[in-house]
Parts: sequence; structure tokens; C-alpha cells
Amino acid sequence: MRITDRRNFILGSLAGAGALVRGSAAQGSNEKIGVGMIGTGNRGFYLLKQVLEQPGVRVAALCDIKPDRLDRAASAAAAHKPFTTAEYRKLLERKDVDAVFIATPCDLHVEMAIAALEAGKHVYCEKPIGITPESIARLVKVARAAKTVFQAGQQRRSSVRLAKTIGEIRKGVAGKVIMLKAQRHSSRDLAHDGPSADWFFDAKRSGDVIVEMSVHNLDVCNWIVGEAPARAAGFGGTLKWVNDPPGRTNMDGYTVSYEYPGGAKLSYTQVFFHPREMPGGGQYTYVYGTKGAVHMDESYYYPETLAAGDRPRMLVEPMEEDRQAHVKAFFAAVRGQGPNPADVVVGARAALTAILGREAIYRKKVMEWSDLGVDV
Repeated sequence: MRITDRRNFILGSLAGAGALVRGSAAQGSNEKIGVGMIGTGNRGFYLLKQVLEQPGVRVAALCDIKPDRLDRAASAAAAHKPFTTAEYRKLLERKDVDAVFIATPCDLHVEMAIAALEAGKHVYCEKPIGITPESIARLVKVARAAKTVFQAGQQRRSSVRLAKTIGEIRKGVAGKVIMLKAQRHSSRDLAHDGPSADWFFDAKRSGDVIVEMSVHNLDVCNWIVGEAPARAAGFGGTLKWVNDPPGRTNMDGYTVSYEYPGGAKLSYTQVFFHPREMPGGGQYTYVYGTKGAVHMDESYYYPETLAAGDRPRMLVEPMEEDRQAHVKAFFAAVRGQGPNPADVVVGARAALTAILGREAIYRKKVMEWSDLGVDV
């Protein structure tokens, strides 16, 4: 991929980017959209509840390999009388399913998304869209050829305040972006006996925490800079929760640095042992420019100097965000009534950015974007 190509992706429908679904694939605005849910665990059930609240939508089918989860989902959607199955391909065979939501363990995303696209379904695929460069390359090829919508579950792309704040940065409020500092710090590990424990702690299934979790944070950084990184270097590992739970292979702490083609640098950390009472925890993103800095999470601008009469100020006032915005955007795109806020390119670049950092940590070397071998 040429550097100029990567510099040109402005990413994000709220700023006007993203293409409408091609007319031949658009669902009629008055037609009910039949939905199939593949995976009804924690995240899948959360999405199901949102889908059930959308107008002009019917939950036609549900799929999960765990009977208790499938029963809970079927009860929630009882008014829609959905078909239930433990085999996702049976769901894809149904003609009353127009769109599918995929909320399964990460290692299954690519396989299921490709099968759904090839079956002619619109696809909402939870992040990360894939956990290896090779599998992501296959999905990108299929999604680009499909006549249906593919949307990644990078839901921060549907945050109005975040999009407006990025718009202010693009206008040059802080000058040229030269560096970012971001983190995702938690005071404790994911529950060792929780609903995701059977796959989350296995890096071969989850892609490791940087890919499974921090793909959101890194995607926002890409969105701010307006391009994907050129290279990465970092260090990390299982520092505190060693072999806890038994057999654990994912990290609990790491630091990674990225360099973007335009020169901007990103310093990113994630830990699972930041004491709750100690300041500086949680998630944040700071953007440093030649004229000042922006605290993204508060949409607050701090000028480098007050000599010119500039003052710290809020760029975008707080607002109540619509928690269903990303799901609503998906159905709007399916109907041809709105842009796709997180298409396969957004999803692929987010996942690949996380994978680039992961591989730099694993291999203890500077990894180049070109090393991933994916043209996206």
C-alpha cells in the first residue's frame, strides 16, 4: 500500500466519510430486515437487546453453541419467534435472514464473516474483525467484492462528540499533530471465571489483549492522525498474573510505540494492575500539536502559550451519546439511507495496527507495516 493512499483515509461517517451501500444491495426502506445473531453471550446479548429496539427489524434466527445462552436470547426475542440453532451455517441458509451480527470469540470472526458475505448477507462483525494478517486479507478481499454492507464493531466511530473533536483537530486548533499519548489502565484482571474466560486468556483465540481490547483505542488514534502507522516497537508480557488463570498466554501489561508516515508518534500502554485509588488510571487519549494539546476524552484544548491571548477551552460541549448509534448506523447503511461509519477498511486497519504492536512486542523488534503483507 502506498503511503499516500494511507494518508488519505479520513475515516468516519460523522465527518462525512464512508460510502453508501450500493443501490442494488440496499434493503427497501419499508421492508422489515430479518436479522440473525451469531453468538449470544455477553456482547451478543447486549447487541441483541439493541437490535430488538430498532424499528423495521425482526430477529429471525439465533445461534450459539451454549444452550443456556441460546435459551436466554430466545426468551428475550420471544415475540419475534426466532429460529434457534447451534450451527451458524444453518442460520446463514435461511432466506428470512438478511443481516447477521457476529459476536463470537475473536478467532471465529473471519470464518463466519466470509461465510455470511458469501451467503449474500449484510454483516455487523464485532471487533477485532480478525486476529492474523492473513485472515484479515482474506476478509478484506471478500468484503470488497460483496454487494452487501460489512460494518466493524468499532463503535467509537459513531461518537458524535469524538467526531466533532477530531474535526476541530483537523481544522488545526492545536496545529500540526506531532504526538499522541494514550492508555487503557485497569485496576484488575478480567474475571478468571467470567463468561469469556474459556477463550479470552488464550492469545491464539483472542489475539491477545492489545488486539481484543485496545483495538478501540488504537483505532481512535488512527482516526485522529488520519492514517495507519508505518512501524511499531514495544515490550510487554504477563507481568503480574503469571499462569493465572492456569494456561494463560495473553499479556497483562505492555507499552508500545508507533510512528506514522507523516511523522506523528504514539505512545500507548495497557495494564491490568493500576490501583483504583491511584490517580492516572482508566482510559484517555492526549493529542499534542505544534500550537497546543487536546484532551480527547474531555474535548478540551490547552494552548502551548497564553501570550497570544489564547485560553484553554472546551472544543465540543458534553452531550448525551446514543448508545445504539452504531447499530442504528448499520441498519441505515443496509437501507441505503446513511454512510457506513466503520467499513472493512476501518476494521482492518484498526485490527492490523493492534497486530503490528503485538508482533513488535512478541518478536522484540521494530515491525514495519509492510511486514504484515496486507494491502489495505
